[in-house]
Amino acid sequence: MNIKQIDLVNEGTLLPCAPDVCQECAVKHDPEMPHDQQSLYYQYKFYQENGHWPTWQDALSHCTPEIQDAWNQALSEEGIMI
Repeated sequence: MNIKQIDLVNEGTLLPCAPDVCQECAVKHDPEMPHDQQSLYYQYKFYQENGHWPTWQDALSHCTPEIQDAWNQALSEEGIMI
């Protein structure tokens, strides 16, 4: 049996996400909130565009400083260091 290995990052194609969700992360959220860093759609799209996997800092980068501070605090309380 000949098994072909596929490199999803370089060979995969993302299908468009639904029109009623964030076009960056494919999750429904308020535009001022961060992208869902855990979304596989976001992770692969980000990697294809930037050449590295997204961090929470990347997901928060478009947010106001106040929202970034609140999310950094909440993530820190869950043991997630940014």
